[in-house]
Amino acid sequence: MGKKVKEEKKAPPDDVFDTLAVESRQAGTVVLMLSSPEEDVQSKACEAIYKFVDKCDENKKQLLDLGAGEALLKLMQSEDRIVRRNACMAMGVMTANPDVRKFLRKREESVPAFIQLLAPEEDTVVHEFSALGLSNMATEFSSKATIFEGGGVEALVKCLNSSDPDVQKNSVEALAQLLLDYQSRAAIRDADGLNPLLELLKSEFAIIQKLSLLALDRASQDSENRSALRELEAMSLLIDFVAHPEWNDLHVMAVMVLSNLLEDIESLELIKETGGLKRLVALITDQVPPEEEPKAGTGKGEKKAGSRAAKKSAKGSKSGKKEESEKEEPPPGEAIIPTLPDVKMCAAKAIARSAKSAENRKILHEQEAEKMLIHLLSHESTDVQTAAAQALGIMSENLLSKDSIREWEGMQPLIKLCGSDNGDVKEAATLALANLTSGNSSNCQEVSTLNGVETLIHLLADPRDEAVANACCVLTNMATEEVLRSELQGKGVVTALMEPLKSQNTRVQAKSSLAVAAFVCDADSRSEFRNAGGIENLVLLLHSGNDEVRRNAAWALAVCAVDEPTAIEICKLGGMDLLQEIQVSGTRKNPFAEVALERLLDANLSAKYSLTGQLSSTNLIEDGFYDAGQIRPNTKFMSIEDYCKQELNDKRPILFINAKADPVATQSASNPELEAKESSKTNVSGKSSRTGREGKGGRRRASMIPDDDRKSKNKEKEEKQREEELQAQLQKEAEVLASMENQPFNPPTDSNLVKYIEEVTERILPLATPNEQVKALAQFVADKMGGSIDKGQLPNFSWELPLSQVKFELKSNVIPIGKIKAGIHIHRALLFKTLADRIALPCTLTRGEYNRAWNEVMLTETTQQPGAPKFPPRCFIVDLIHQPGQLMRSDSPEAVNYKKL
Repeated sequence: MGKKVKEEKKAPPDDVFDTLAVESRQAGTVVLMLSSPEEDVQSKACEAIYKFVDKCDENKKQLLDLGAGEALLKLMQSEDRIVRRNACMAMGVMTANPDVRKFLRKREESVPAFIQLLAPEEDTVVHEFSALGLSNMATEFSSKATIFEGGGVEALVKCLNSSDPDVQKNSVEALAQLLLDYQSRAAIRDADGLNPLLELLKSEFAIIQKLSLLALDRASQDSENRSALRELEAMSLLIDFVAHPEWNDLHVMAVMVLSNLLEDIESLELIKETGGLKRLVALITDQVPPEEEPKAGTGKGEKKAGSRAAKKSAKGSKSGKKEESEKEEPPPGEAIIPTLPDVKMCAAKAIARSAKSAENRKILHEQEAEKMLIHLLSHESTDVQTAAAQALGIMSENLLSKDSIREWEGMQPLIKLCGSDNGDVKEAATLALANLTSGNSSNCQEVSTLNGVETLIHLLADPRDEAVANACCVLTNMATEEVLRSELQGKGVVTALMEPLKSQNTRVQAKSSLAVAAFVCDADSRSEFRNAGGIENLVLLLHSGNDEVRRNAAWALAVCAVDEPTAIEICKLGGMDLLQEIQVSGTRKNPFAEVALERLLDANLSAKYSLTGQLSSTNLIEDGFYDAGQIRPNTKFMSIEDYCKQELNDKRPILFINAKADPVATQSASNPELEAKESSKTNVSGKSSRTGREGKGGRRRASMIPDDDRKSKNKEKEEKQREEELQAQLQKEAEVLASMENQPFNPPTDSNLVKYIEEVTERILPLATPNEQVKALAQFVADKMGGSIDKGQLPNFSWELPLSQVKFELKSNVIPIGKIKAGIHIHRALLFKTLADRIALPCTLTRGEYNRAWNEVMLTETTQQPGAPKFPPRCFIVDLIHQPGQLMRSDSPEAVNYKKL
């Protein structure tokens, strides 16, 4: 055997440092190692930093403070592949910290460095962490713009085709963040990134499917992207996706993407041609498609499938996915697959969103989308019920859909949902009913037939404002039918509307005011509304700053002001003053307030004459009318009771018309007779009692009692009797005063006017023609008011002193017209109009300036002879001053002079 020769190790070169193994437990030391010129040291330091920052978020901030950010950015651009990889891993994880992202935003080279590492020649791990870094950076808008400008969208789209699931996950997540910006939506289409996103729906990993659906949802908000997705048959793929029960926790997002696509009418037409819409409806309603079984049962056998928890990494969920894929599953669409409530809700919202277009509503109606929505109304989930009712409300804007919903028995579940405890459900159901009953009498009748009236009236007191407003809309729609209006009035709808009128919500105020206008169209309902205090609420709404509230309140007041009691109540509450203020205002003026004011003045002619100075031939003066003179628009109009309570003053008297009998006089005339009878009875009874006592024992007492004692006792009795009589008299006076205070106000009567009316009825009414009646009545008025006055002598005509004497005699500023024996234009024209209205002789009353007033009548100029041509009547002014009975054409110089001073 040969002798073993010991190998001699070569000694290292003299200029090379011996290998040194360093153990470090301080982060600062490792950060210093990043600056080493040795690539091996750099790679190991980067690897150590990656493991350190992956532990917790505080470590990321600590390393940033130690200056690791600058060194890692440089190493990401190193020529050594391992150094680049490890540096990218460390920096990619560190971007999860907001302070790190803030640091990187200030470095212009940071985002380009990440994008450069997405190049195809780089390792898969580098792609994974570069995409992760871009995904974290894309959460800020400024970074989105930088990534877009640096071509990041195209690079990320290429990574979608990677075989590594982590690269796919991070890339699609980054794209989903970028697609929040509209520029990226166009860029992903140009980079052909929509098809890879659709392919990722077939991935084994739930997180990748979820992120791809999120990216598709954001990308499909662009119209051109929707067109591109239609060409890629995205709708069929999405419906197939919904048909897989094992992906039920992602069905909601798939339906959201479908909702975006269905906005376009082209998508609806495509899904209609391919039968996809009916298939989707079948999946949502847990039914077989209509072409297979037209009237399938509507059983609900829903199972809640557990949602999969989000995985930290796509790789971690691979085993669970494989187990699910091993199970046998029926082909999509061949079995009834129960869907989750959230999916049903999103599907209903998708229909509602698409139905906002009239063309889309037409296609959806042709595909019987209403049936699906009606079916969803009976679902146990309140969110599903709300979404279905909202969609039906939008679909009912189509006229054909209104009838179809009723024929498919969709009204009954909506009425039932109006009584739900959930506020959102009530709001959506009432909104659907409001749209269904608008302009559709059959649906209004259906609501009544299904006993929905009580439910709607009960909703008027609901705390949910929108539900109350919608209920008011339904009731208003139903009031257009007379039979239904009477039914609703009989069930107390007028009184129930008091509560919503007091609401603070402007929409409730507007809709309830409109409902009031629809129901107070007859005298009984107006009386009920007035007695319930509703007029005050409407007047208060005129103060509202909302235009719609003011308009509707004014319209309701216009309807209420048809009869006189309600008009008087409105005036007492200041409604007339408010309407005048609105009409004077440049911003609040509206035609509804103008109509309300006109009707209010027509029902209160005294106010109309004072404000406008004009009464037409249809405005008939009745008892209770008074002329308070011309008042300014902003002046408050006072009642006759207020004028009567005023102290006597030197102002213009109030001319009053009242031909009624005085109730106080008739009562006082009957009271003396009763008092006389009672006094006679008491006198007779008193005498009989005294004579009876005197007859029995008067003589015996006289003989026993001395004269002085008898006189003193008689005096005491007389004094007591006087005191008792005085107290009784004072008590009676107090009772009379109290009864007078409690009695309603009785305006002064006019016995002379009663006589005038009787004379006119006997003498002038039987005359043959209106011409004769006008002339005779003019002469009658002139005779009662001091006779004719020569032209030029009017200033010498004494009428003011007699009028003041009447005021003094009556101790009042209110003078009945019959008390005036010397009057001029304003007095005579008022008396003429009053008497003409009593004998049905049409005439007007117009107030001029300086105590001028005149009457106009429509008469023919000459007596019509048999066979002579007939001409329309002309307007004449009646002379009541100079030549009583003379008729002057309204455009003649004589008439102009008559109207002026």
